[in-house]
Amino acid sequence: MIRSCFGALRDCKGQNIAGQTEAEGISTNNVQLFSYNYLRSATLNFHPSRKIGGGGYGVVYKGFLRDSTPVAIKSLSAESKQGTKEFLTEINVISDTRHPNLVELIGCCVEDNHRILVYEYMENNSLASALLGSKSKHDALDWPKRAVICLGTASGLAFLHEEAEPHIVHRDIKASNILLDGNFHPKIGDFGLAKLFPDNVTHLSTRVAGTVGYLAPEYALLGQLTKKADVYGFGVLLLEIISGRSSSKAAFGEELLVLVEWTWKLREEERLLDIVDPELTGYPEDEMMRFIKVALFCTQRSANQRPTMKQVVEMLSKGVHLNEKALTKPGVYRVNTFNKDLGGTSSEEISTRAEKGKQPVNSYDSINTDSVSLMFPR
Repeated sequence: MIRSCFGALRDCKGQNIAGQTEAEGISTNNVQLFSYNYLRSATLNFHPSRKIGGGGYGVVYKGFLRDSTPVAIKSLSAESKQGTKEFLTEINVISDTRHPNLVELIGCCVEDNHRILVYEYMENNSLASALLGSKSKHDALDWPKRAVICLGTASGLAFLHEEAEPHIVHRDIKASNILLDGNFHPKIGDFGLAKLFPDNVTHLSTRVAGTVGYLAPEYALLGQLTKKADVYGFGVLLLEIISGRSSSKAAFGEELLVLVEWTWKLREEERLLDIVDPELTGYPEDEMMRFIKVALFCTQRSANQRPTMKQVVEMLSKGVHLNEKALTKPGVYRVNTFNKDLGGTSSEEISTRAEKGKQPVNSYDSINTDSVSLMFPR
């Protein structure tokens, strides 16, 4: 059992545990080890009033270290199948993956069955709350701020794909995983967490995790995971930032099109700027058009035709010529109804069941093909 307090590898009785971790073959590198009691105290016993977020991996609380430093404390809800050594090995990888547009992992708790992560605190919460929340709660983000969020997120994702060692596919790029600091600069959260909870399948490419509205069709339907699945999710995110609308909650037009479908329809009708958030005024039209077109390049049906994130950064920041003749229609994954045996559960729950071995989601046979359509926009 590892028990430690912030700032040194010591348990709460002051005993040095460095020798213990070395004996067990555990290297903690930059990771601070916290005791469960320490984090419980930091969050007022994980009081509901301290809850600031949540998702597939767990609930996030605001806490304060003993020096009054605010932190975000994520209590992981999934049951890790890894031992302490393996868990800390993955945590070290995450903590060593540093970039201005990635949320910094400060430390963790691996006491008894508790698996808790401690991150830097982001003052403006997530992009989902700042942009897509209720009008009474969200912040007014002008175009310069939104453009910075787009570019910063692209840069962080390009780093994960190309420069991080080992390379990391995020798997769940969405507005709630883009966190904002005090100046509304973006940082990607939850990267690398998928590896903390290995499922029953043996190949990484067969595990489906993500959020409807952002899922690349080849990943949602076939479980084919590549960096290009992240690119698709980023393209959807771009359209959300531009439109101020949630891709997973909003429907457009009489046909109730999803966001990428609606954007393509507007392109065909030569009125792309109609997608822009009505709250945005005074934006440069040329730049806005370029960002929208980059989003369409990212969401093309064929993964091979999507750009890399490094190319996306260049397309967004350098004003390079976009070869629109090469642009093809986006593919769309939608769930109309669900298998009878799944009882009308959401796709996130289907993924959860898949990870627990109850319902594999890695082939055409795994989901009723009458319920799922992989299609070009109407």
